[in-house]
Amino acid sequence: MATAAAQGSLFRRPTATTGWWSWVTTVDHKRIGIMYCATALIFFVIGGLEALAIRTQLAVPNGAVLTAETYNQFFTMHGLTMIFLVVMPLGVGIMNYMAPLMIGARDVAFPRINAFSYWVFLMGGLFLYSSFFLGGAPDGGWFGYAPLSTELPGNGMTFYSLGLQILGVASLLGAVNFIVTILNMRAPGMTLMRMPVFIWMTLVTAFLLLFAIPVIAVALFELMFDRVYNANFFNPAGGGDPVLWQHLFWLFGHPEVYIMILPAMGIISDVLPTFSRKPIFGYAAIVFAGIAIGFMGWGVWAHHMFAVGLGPVANSAFALSTMFIAVPTGIKIFNWLGTMWKGDLHFNTPMLFAIGFVAMFIIGGLSGVTHAIVPHTAQQTDTYYVVAHFHYVLFGGAIFGLFAGIYYWWPKVFGKLLSEGIGKLHFWLMFIGFNLAFGPMHILGLEG
Repeated sequence: MATAAAQGSLFRRPTATTGWWSWVTTVDHKRIGIMYCATALIFFVIGGLEALAIRTQLAVPNGAVLTAETYNQFFTMHGLTMIFLVVMPLGVGIMNYMAPLMIGARDVAFPRINAFSYWVFLMGGLFLYSSFFLGGAPDGGWFGYAPLSTELPGNGMTFYSLGLQILGVASLLGAVNFIVTILNMRAPGMTLMRMPVFIWMTLVTAFLLLFAIPVIAVALFELMFDRVYNANFFNPAGGGDPVLWQHLFWLFGHPEVYIMILPAMGIISDVLPTFSRKPIFGYAAIVFAGIAIGFMGWGVWAHHMFAVGLGPVANSAFALSTMFIAVPTGIKIFNWLGTMWKGDLHFNTPMLFAIGFVAMFIIGGLSGVTHAIVPHTAQQTDTYYVVAHFHYVLFGGAIFGLFAGIYYWWPKVFGKLLSEGIGKLHFWLMFIGFNLAFGPMHILGLEG
């Protein structure tokens, strides 16, 4: 009996509702969603400060703000932070809070695993940043290209390999949770084609995570073994292949782009109809376009590798697949424009961020289509043109969409409307500043 009582107390759902301990022990999807978003916004500030230091160093020739070693660490950690510690968890936080409410579920399918996923994510982020105090942060670029990443001195890239593994565990657990929740816990009568677009994009994102994370896990294990145990996965002198890292990384990396952008697409598919005062235009088309992006995203990874020398057949095949994936993306854009067309438009802060998303994503998408042209990409690889492209997709796209969701659902979460005046000031400062920072990079890159 004593054992049964002990087990009952151990596995009982936490009951604390007030104080900091209630947040530490919570398994409530709403609180976990808030913690994901709050943590991601803190990392957003840190990543922004790293970017500011990088741009200050580059503001004048031979800048002395950062040493070469520190610059490489800031450059690498900025990329890792914004991708793995900001955009992904912000999307997951909003999904965590809203998905069960939207489908009529009491909570996610596995509340304790949900809580575990958050704490693993937080520990992974702290583990990565602890490297600054333990011999140096990762300094081989956020993409970790071998053989440089296997040979750099210090422990930075070992922290990289282990830290991303930890974050991958959190992502996998969250993915399984969302898939089971959406497929098994919908309210009676909510068929798949009655689900909000945001729920569809959550489901597609979860499946992408489920299949993409194991790919990068393999690459990270091999990197760790090369660094720590002198294995030869990426060492040409030992029979390894450094291009293998690029294949594994980008086979994960391009679905990862859609893991970051699809939640934002789902958010603005909710925001635009609300502030256009009309239903989403072409619901089925926008849903199937999202599913198509999820499938086609697995067939375009080598467009990141057109300068590697894969040969004309592979380059041509991936050029075509990259052009084709623009089709479902274009369908979504026309759906959003069709939703706004002749609508009763209200330019509240969420609507401004949603329209900003569409505009910036079109620019980023068009520059992305140019990367489907092999000679163009061979020339522009490693230039500012690429930097401009992915910032227009991931900042002008994902971040703008996520902020649209934050402003849109803030009253739902906290019961208070945010200031429209400050919100619009926030939008215009971010919109103008973003374009001033990254727009000219297209020209810089094209000029070499």
